[in-house]
Amino acid sequence: MTTPDSSDTNGSDTNGKADTKGASVIVNAIAVLRSFSADEPLLGVTEIANRVGLHKSTVSRILATFEQENLVERDADTRRFRLGLGLIAVAGPLLAELEERRVAYPVLRELTELTGETSALMMWEGNQSICVEQIASRHQIKHTTPLGARYNDALSASVQVFLATEPEERVRSLLLGGAITYSGLDDASLDDYLLRLKDDSRRGWAVNYGESSLDEVGVAAPVYDHRGDLVAAVLIPAPRFRVSKDRLQSLGESCMAAADKVTARLGGNAPASGTIKRSLT
Repeated sequence: MTTPDSSDTNGSDTNGKADTKGASVIVNAIAVLRSFSADEPLLGVTEIANRVGLHKSTVSRILATFEQENLVERDADTRRFRLGLGLIAVAGPLLAELEERRVAYPVLRELTELTGETSALMMWEGNQSICVEQIASRHQIKHTTPLGARYNDALSASVQVFLATEPEERVRSLLLGGAITYSGLDDASLDDYLLRLKDDSRRGWAVNYGESSLDEVGVAAPVYDHRGDLVAAVLIPAPRFRVSKDRLQSLGESCMAAADKVTARLGGNAPASGTIKRSLT
């Protein structure tokens, strides 16, 4: 009977520790990138360190590496950091391969021409709605949804669309665990919200009438693929002052028609009531 050589065992332990350390460095680097948002595109080292729970020296080293690779850049006036154009090169191949984005683009253009408002395509990532395409309104005053922007507010129209296909227990878990935010959540408001999601499904589109942002209205409708899986949502964000209750209905119907057109272009059909599934990809 032979026993492992002690040097081999130690080497394995050393490699394991190195792998763990390497993984933690990557996780920290990703956390730094995710600390930037459309609402706060400029951040200083201290702000980032406080958000991600790392020492300022660690954040500084990460940012220095990102700056060399053009993943972040410094603002000339404030010396704070913003995301750099190098990220576009990283994300470009993914965006180019998203069939939903390619198929939806001409439909979004038509929708913006029809309504005069911004239109966007949103996709779901577990507990966040992410913008992958946008056609901006030509109005001087408008609401836009930057590419890559992430939303996890329960009242967001696109978040409602995606949650409406989730099992009720999954929705409860996401809200009660805080992965999906809902201000002042209690048992009564949670039950009301679950009923709201059912109403969204029956109507065919969801609405956020100044509930998550006082000056903004959002309507969103689901997009399905050939398997009947929910794969995206078409979103119209608009300034609230320009959207009366009557126009809200018109925008919702236009949004739903556009989502149905994208579904058709994907070779899909909306599933029968009660059989909605979500794509696992």
